[in-house]
Amino acid sequence: YGFHDCFNIDTRNHRIIKGPRQTQFGYTVQQHMAGGQKWLLVGAPLETNGQHQTGDVYKCPLSRRSGGPSCTKLNLGTADLCDNSQACGPLWSYECGSSYYSTGICSRVNASFKFSRTIAPAFQRCETYMDIVIVLDGSNSIYPWNEVQDFLINILRKFYIGPGQIQVGVLQYGEKVVSEFQLNDFHSVEDVVKAARKIGQRGGEETNTALGISVARSEAFKQGGRKGAKKVMIVITDGESHDSANLQQVIEDSEKDGIIRYAIAVLGYYNRRGINPEAFLNEIKYIASDPDDKHFFNVTDEAALNDIVDALGERIFSLEGTSKNGTAFGLQMSQAGFSTHIVEDGILVGAVGAYDWNGAVLKETRQGKVIPPKSSYEQEFPEELKNHGAYLGYTVTSVVSARSGQLYVAGAPRFNHTGKVIIFTLKNTGELTILDSLKGQQIGSYYGSEIAPVDLDDDGVTDNLLVAAPMFFSGGWEKGKVYIYRVTEQPDFILEGSLEILDHGQNARFGSTLAPVPDLNGDSFNDVVIGAPLEDDNKGAIYIYHNFTSISSLCQRIGAVQLAPGLQYFGRSIHGKMDMNGDGLVDLAVGSLGAAVLLWSRSVVRIHATVRFEPSKINIFNKDCRRGGKDVTCMSAIVCLNVTARTPNRASQEIGHYNAFFEEKRFNPRAVFDDPDRQQPQNLTLLPGEETCDHIYFHAMETTDYARPIIFTVETELLDLDQGPVLDDSWPTTVKTQLPFWNGCDEDDHCVPDLVLLCQSQMSAEPSERIIEGSRRRMVVDVRLENRGENAYGAQLNITNTPNLRFSSLIVKVQHHSNTLCLVV
Repeated sequence: YGFHDCFNIDTRNHRIIKGPRQTQFGYTVQQHMAGGQKWLLVGAPLETNGQHQTGDVYKCPLSRRSGGPSCTKLNLGTADLCDNSQACGPLWSYECGSSYYSTGICSRVNASFKFSRTIAPAFQRCETYMDIVIVLDGSNSIYPWNEVQDFLINILRKFYIGPGQIQVGVLQYGEKVVSEFQLNDFHSVEDVVKAARKIGQRGGEETNTALGISVARSEAFKQGGRKGAKKVMIVITDGESHDSANLQQVIEDSEKDGIIRYAIAVLGYYNRRGINPEAFLNEIKYIASDPDDKHFFNVTDEAALNDIVDALGERIFSLEGTSKNGTAFGLQMSQAGFSTHIVEDGILVGAVGAYDWNGAVLKETRQGKVIPPKSSYEQEFPEELKNHGAYLGYTVTSVVSARSGQLYVAGAPRFNHTGKVIIFTLKNTGELTILDSLKGQQIGSYYGSEIAPVDLDDDGVTDNLLVAAPMFFSGGWEKGKVYIYRVTEQPDFILEGSLEILDHGQNARFGSTLAPVPDLNGDSFNDVVIGAPLEDDNKGAIYIYHNFTSISSLCQRIGAVQLAPGLQYFGRSIHGKMDMNGDGLVDLAVGSLGAAVLLWSRSVVRIHATVRFEPSKINIFNKDCRRGGKDVTCMSAIVCLNVTARTPNRASQEIGHYNAFFEEKRFNPRAVFDDPDRQQPQNLTLLPGEETCDHIYFHAMETTDYARPIIFTVETELLDLDQGPVLDDSWPTTVKTQLPFWNGCDEDDHCVPDLVLLCQSQMSAEPSERIIEGSRRRMVVDVRLENRGENAYGAQLNITNTPNLRFSSLIVKVQHHSNTLCLVV
């Protein structure tokens, strides 16, 4: 690739915003407009909030009046920036029983830097999202009470009490029902246990179990109960109810309310008195939900209650999403938000950990979550490869086809170790259809870890799809590679070539970041910036490609070493959509370790040069002035320059100069400037849209070489190469203009001579004879050449003879003031 060390991204005048390196400040960058002010948002995924490493986003104002950025945390409590001012925390986790599920979370950041809408499409309620009401028999027959209280405390310690998990309320009954505490009174195991220690036995001559169940159903589950929570009732009693006639109705009502009932029969009273407990056990089994083997317990006495604590806990709780052998996960570890992309009717969310880390793509719409089933992916991700962890959703985006409209694209960089990209549709019903797939070529290349659609001509239709393989191994180094696919109308994805680093070795990881950006150089084609954050011993570099219709379109490479010492992983993130410094040009934001770099675009201009001469031709016969004591022909050249800007340009200062000279490679030049200083570059104030002209006076010397024109050359360049606009690299900076000599012909500059050749030998009487016989050893031939038309330039007379003759001499007789040339041979 041929490219320029510098084109129109300024590497000398830039701004570096520094942040704490230990937080990975600079991991992502995004330009943002809020409140009429321009900001740079910088992700710091290892930032701490309080004692927790939650990650955060910094906002950095870019106002010139602020005297430089002073970044402050948004205190979002989430990890990183995603697509289009979204903050995502793919490792956001919540506790479910004894497990933590990393389902991820995202939120839109509004103009006030607040969460405007939070989404968590992979979030699922825990199996431990329960409202549990314990209905405790406190009648006189319960003895000793401390054994019952110990059981209560031990079972409470088994519960996962907290927000999003279990709430517990306790009722005690005998003749009457008393609420010891309600469901929403306490939010931790410690607080609930502390309250349970204070529960004393209420007593009572009767055991009104039906009443206790009825109050629990109609009141306790409504006082602090949560919508969607599983309702669980645990009934503990030591004898038959005195209101058994009401049991059937309260059990039917409990069934209608979806209350799961665990019933524990304490046989201490029966065993102490030798009473047959059969009727009691049947009643308790009736109270318990079906099947009895899961919901019914009986113990010999109050002290034996603690023997069933573990069994009761195991039956109440189960691990959501696991198979029978407890190894398969659905969305519990999905890490949704690893990538996101705004689409027409919602947000695409990559979930790399879903379905045993094969990954998935989810969608959040205004109407709710869209979660395709695992079977949707089996076409391209067969079950036999499930242990490979494809990481589908590592990156998500979309392309727009002329015929098919918007299609979704997702990368799976670990699929079968070589990587894969799928193109698919996803209906809001959850129906996912894979239309096409692109496969990586090299094991471990991480093909599909970055994807970028490119709309070259800004017509709303995707022209190219770029797929990165940043770990592509080449020439003994992990250089990286970016594949270019042409998107057809059908659409088909046709591989047209690839981009690689040819002259920089090392483990560059070229393609770690792909950033389509608007037209930077004014060629009417959108551009692409590619990051190589490990280049130059982890210092990093970015590559800017203009006019992506050509594969070899690399225009500018910017290495961290060109900008400032100490930069590391420069190019790990790139964003360029806005004018950040008010000059009307799109600028680039580039992330590095502990810093964000703002690179300003420079305006691209063309300097047009025209030259005309007065008079338009050199007439060496008209010597109208004297220079150096000689009569010469005086002339003037009018050099006119004007500037046109291909991109917005606000420069009003002197921005260019020119140099003019004659290309006369001879000891005695045919034209000389009147002023010797004209050999030096001349400065002109060039303003866009205005023409500036300069007169240059010179004179033409006497010469016999008036057939070839004199070449007058003008070279243009900018005054300041470090600031202001830059010259369009595709526009010529040298203009050569021919200054012809006057040829004495008509105005059409085209001479039409009429040459007549006459010759006669002294041995021949007839001029027309060409064959002569004679005895003389010397022969003289008279040749007469006449021009009866306009001037003839460069005319030649060729003389040939037979081998029996030897050329002796030539005598030229010129008749002045005529068009006749006489030769004597």
